Amino acid sequence: MHDMELRLEEVIKGIQPTDKKWIENARERTAQLIMPTRALGILHDISERLCAIKKTLKPSINPKAILLMAGDHGVVEEGVSAYPQEVTGEMVRTFLKGKASINAISRAMGVNVQVVDMGIIPDLGIGTMDTGEGLIIRKVGRGTANLSTGPAMTVSDAKKAILTGFKLATELFRRGVEILGTGDMGIGNTTPSAAIGAVFTGAGMDEVVGRGTGVDDHGLLKKRDAICRGIEVNQPDRDNGLDVLSKIGGFEIGGIAGCVLAGAYNRRPVVIDGLISTAGALVAQSLCPVVTDFLFAGHCSAEIGHGPMLRHLGLKPILDLGMRLGEGTGAALAMGIMEGAVRMFNEVSTFDEAGVSTQEEKKDT
Repeated sequence: MHDMELRLEEVIKGIQPTDKKWIENARERTAQLIMPTRALGILHDISERLCAIKKTLKPSINPKAILLMAGDHGVVEEGVSAYPQEVTGEMVRTFLKGKASINAISRAMGVNVQVVDMGIIPDLGIGTMDTGEGLIIRKVGRGTANLSTGPAMTVSDAKKAILTGFKLATELFRRGVEILGTGDMGIGNTTPSAAIGAVFTGAGMDEVVGRGTGVDDHGLLKKRDAICRGIEVNQPDRDNGLDVLSKIGGFEIGGIAGCVLAGAYNRRPVVIDGLISTAGALVAQSLCPVVTDFLFAGHCSAEIGHGPMLRHLGLKPILDLGMRLGEGTGAALAMGIMEGAVRMFNEVSTFDEAGVSTQEEKKDT
């Protein structure tokens, strides 16, 4: 069966962990580079993991791309956001004009951004574009249902969201993309993301539920209450990522989970962004634990729940800049650091190549 037509169960079955021998091989080269032992810290870990993912000692992460998934959320009616739901569509228009933060940062990092309508309420046709490749429309629905009163979506729609993300990411990989970042847009989406984080990590509301777009104390209480009610009403099964996504998730979160699965399936690195992307990664990990072999955490969000969620995934963030915007901004910035790690691994001379003696050699003479 063609990869683009695979069922979710077949995707999961087709994912294999990385071969740790490639990390050992990469570490042998790192040890020979003309610098004190592991003097560039985490950059070495990054380059070695990339070698294992691609099974090569000449890693590359060019071209780079970000899939920015957009969706609306029924739980917004509970007053969980400081901004009205209409802002989702307005921000998508801004992305398409190339005038948002992710556009500016991605241009600086040499990253192509593609925006996907996974389930926003308005219809944004081609006529709204001012620049770029335009909006990819894969609308699963016009926003999710209110998760605080019942399931956010059907299991069928949850599976459709995941497979949509998988197919879009796989298409990019087939077109030559070597590394993929995940981004998001959706007013209210920190609420389902925090709910997902609470279910998978087992953390309390005060540990995972933050202010999102900047709600006041009253708004924060309403947000926590909505999440508590949603978990109580829906009883999501933490051992079943599809169940969790369908009951308390979002269409864009499902799309991001699909991107993560696609990276692992196609043996390409995926850089997750902040809270919402990490919620998608948690769903993917629940479905297939070895996906974390292919994951990099772009940054640690200032949103309170992000830390516990990253720890549950076993990922250390590349950056910690106090950011909490989303859109894929942290992932795009991290790709610049990762590019430095790759160039260091590929371009720095070894002691032998440079004709420089090591301390051990000096002791022998």
